[in-house]
Amino acid sequence: MRKYKHVDYLWDEDHARALGDDEVALLLYRSNLLGSDLRITNYGGGNTSCKVSDTDPLTGGQVEVMWIKGSGGDIGTLKKSGLAALYTERLRNLERVYRGIEHEDEMVGLFNHCIFDLNSKAPSIDTPLHGFLPFKHIDHLHPDAAIAIAAASQGKEITQELFGGTIGWVDWQRPGFDLGLKLRACLEENPGIRGIMLGSHGLFTWGDTAHACYVNSLDVIETCAAYLEEHYGKSGPVFGGEKVTPLDPEARQHQAAQIAPVLRGFCSSQQHMIGHFTDDHRVLEFINSQDLERLAPLGTSCPDHFLRTKIQPLILSIAPDSDLSDPTAVKQRIEPLFEEYRALYTNYYEACKRPNSPAMRDPNPVIILYPGVGMFAFAKNKQTARVAAEFYTNAINVMKGAEAVSTYTSLPRQEAFDIEYWLLEEAKLQRMPKPKALSGKIAMVTGSAGGIGKAIAKKFAEEGAVVILNDMNTERLGGAKKEFEDHFGLDNVISIPLDVTSREQIETLFNKACLNYGGIDILVNNAGLSISKSIEEHQEEDLNLLYNVLIKGQFLVSKYGVKLMKAQGVGGDIVNIVSKNALVSGPNNVGYGTAKAAQLHMSRLNAAELGAYKIRVNVVNPDAVISDSNIWAGGWAEGRAKAYGVKVEELPAFYAKRTLLNEVILPEDIANASFVLVGGLLSKSTGNVLNVDGGVAMAFVR
Repeated sequence: MRKYKHVDYLWDEDHARALGDDEVALLLYRSNLLGSDLRITNYGGGNTSCKVSDTDPLTGGQVEVMWIKGSGGDIGTLKKSGLAALYTERLRNLERVYRGIEHEDEMVGLFNHCIFDLNSKAPSIDTPLHGFLPFKHIDHLHPDAAIAIAAASQGKEITQELFGGTIGWVDWQRPGFDLGLKLRACLEENPGIRGIMLGSHGLFTWGDTAHACYVNSLDVIETCAAYLEEHYGKSGPVFGGEKVTPLDPEARQHQAAQIAPVLRGFCSSQQHMIGHFTDDHRVLEFINSQDLERLAPLGTSCPDHFLRTKIQPLILSIAPDSDLSDPTAVKQRIEPLFEEYRALYTNYYEACKRPNSPAMRDPNPVIILYPGVGMFAFAKNKQTARVAAEFYTNAINVMKGAEAVSTYTSLPRQEAFDIEYWLLEEAKLQRMPKPKALSGKIAMVTGSAGGIGKAIAKKFAEEGAVVILNDMNTERLGGAKKEFEDHFGLDNVISIPLDVTSREQIETLFNKACLNYGGIDILVNNAGLSISKSIEEHQEEDLNLLYNVLIKGQFLVSKYGVKLMKAQGVGGDIVNIVSKNALVSGPNNVGYGTAKAAQLHMSRLNAAELGAYKIRVNVVNPDAVISDSNIWAGGWAEGRAKAYGVKVEELPAFYAKRTLLNEVILPEDIANASFVLVGGLLSKSTGNVLNVDGGVAMAFVR
């Protein structure tokens, strides 16, 4: 087995042998190995390809077909369905109709005329970069170590010296047809080279087999990384040394949780954004350094980094140990920083825009650096925010390496703009699916490991929200978390045990919400229990338990949730799952019914108080939701059956028959009602009660 220090050799000969001579399968295997390491290429970045001989379905003869990662794919998770397959010769023949770099974009539409496999993915803009090189297997990667050299002011000279002329060099140019021609020209001028460095961009390597290509890529990246390591600290401390002393880990987490909702509010001035926080040691080394204010405004070099992280980050110029307990005071301190950033972005747009440029996009920052604490990223969903943070970490690695061996250079502002507002990129954005109703929203449902709570959380996740699962039953919570992760992905769910009567656990939960997502938008008070006894049988401890969970629990969770919603300043929704019993008198129900009535009136009071902050408070009143419900455990079902003179197994039918609609009520019905209240169509409605009980006339509010 080959030994590397800066990359991992993951090739399994037995696995590769099992794939036989299926070059496309070997391409996918190689791609997945390379894409699994963020040091080698970032999420969605780079391209891999192979050229194979296949039977032309039109002529029956043999033709060369190039299989390459399709548009918008990720090599780490690439499958055959994500590849584009093109006639290589047809692609190369497009040179005959190429009208020059001014007409670059029109070539992309012509790629479709070269498609071999009609079921394959749409070709990407990088397709000709592989097509004009003759090699069977090609990797185009974005390794931090290689880009560090490519982004150094003396990168070309360093590449020549380091590889003895075996790696070519092509100056920065936006990807496209013309860059493919320049790669071919570089190879013709330097026959026998093993790869090409793209200025400020990345690396091309190749081989006759999938394995040879893989090893060549690792060898080149390892050589670059070793060269950088030799130079760290030679000409002085990394990034000029430490300027700001970082807080200890616990204090960093505390400060991040305190300020995240405020930052999210500013970043969500045009649309709701989801946050991501990291205090990775590589991030801290950069943001605490002497060189931060010199390097950060330069922006990134690799176009993939730039597209994800915007023109430059916002730096929070406040002390790491600042008092952040008063959100209003914090807003006043950092609002000028956001105004300055928005003005900077607007000026950048106005200075660089073309006559046909798309309208200016959201001027808020994606990356926010808080010296001494960490880095925040805000984007339209959690995955995009997390990936943006990963990309900026890649950019930090690039700056570190470039500064160690030379001087870091970023993309010129006009070049950066032409990528960000590229008409082809805009067309891709316009083709994206319309956001779901709860996209960009953060939802927390108490008691969400089963029954009504789980159904509500699932509905919200299906409609685009990220969700915070919680429950007292840790075993049940673990099962719900796995179910949600399998269905909605790791980014879109977190879980934490919660007793709604514990201030400490509530505070811990909301801190976790802030660290993971940036705040809270939707709060559903659903956790509950029920006790059915006559007043003589009711014990004081029964009453205390009901009041603690139902009334105190709703009060405490709402209190902490409202604090975050106010800090964000973008409104919010509170939905309280109460009960028909808040309005209807029934036998053996004095404790539960009284507590539910208190929950209902607390909702009215909060609706009246919080309307000025655009925080809506509404109620869903269920009745007889038996399926998967904890409420029916612990004797409640027996108590209700006794009160109504029926058997336990007869309760669902009994409850249905006494309603106007003669319907059994399911958890999903309560979930749908909750979604109606928060989905946007009732954004001007608060203080309402929505009965979901099949129609119980005695429970009519009016």
